[in-house]
Amino acid sequence: MLDGKTAFVTGASQGIGKHIALELADRGASVALAARGDGIYDTADQIDDDRALPVETDVTEVDSIVDSLERTAEEFGGIDCVVNNAGIGGPHKTLAEMPLEEWEHTLDVNLTGAFLVCKHAFPYLEESEQASLINISSIAAKDPYPTRTPYSASKAGMIGFSRDLAYEWGEHDITVNTICPGAVEGERIERMIEKQAEKRGVSYEEAKAARITDKLPLDSIVSPEDIGAYVAFLASEHARNITAQDINIDSGARQD
Repeated sequence: MLDGKTAFVTGASQGIGKHIALELADRGASVALAARGDGIYDTADQIDDDRALPVETDVTEVDSIVDSLERTAEEFGGIDCVVNNAGIGGPHKTLAEMPLEEWEHTLDVNLTGAFLVCKHAFPYLEESEQASLINISSIAAKDPYPTRTPYSASKAGMIGFSRDLAYEWGEHDITVNTICPGAVEGERIERMIEKQAEKRGVSYEEAKAARITDKLPLDSIVSPEDIGAYVAFLASEHARNITAQDINIDSGARQD
């Protein structure tokens, strides 16, 4: 499905990014694993043969991005797919309590980081015969997340950024889409539920139901493998006529 293609995945050291990278590799792609943490080496160990390239990357630093993209293109002969997944949760504070530096840092990582990666990846994608950009946003872009304004703003910004870029890059035959995950299985969602339970003085199960499962028509939380599979589809030839879309993968979560 993706044999002979090369993908550059940010935030590939853990969570969704790790599973995206593994899924792309399972479908035949060579994958550059870009993140600050050394988890990229653990991810690389789970990919067969020589189709994984760990590249320590800080998406807020231009030189780091440029170096990682150059190494990827040199190693694999080009870049066909970029997945902007790197991101942070940001502070849990009211706007009145929000320090400017915490607001700026969240947007720097979550949105400006994606801009910088796209800006410097474009020359490589332009040379590809089948190029795709997949940006990872969140249903926080569409559903209220009280006390999470920097995170929600950055994820909403990712959708607008992607839609505009789809038209800008369309003439170069590059598809651009956004995936908006809902609650995804893993340590991050477990910590969030525990914090909600403590804050509201309720049990873990009550907090989970109120924040997540009561809103789902499907009786399951999204798995990280689900996200990886959809990214692989959008990177494939089967999705060549899909662009400028933001796609919820959230088990049908009701948006209040």
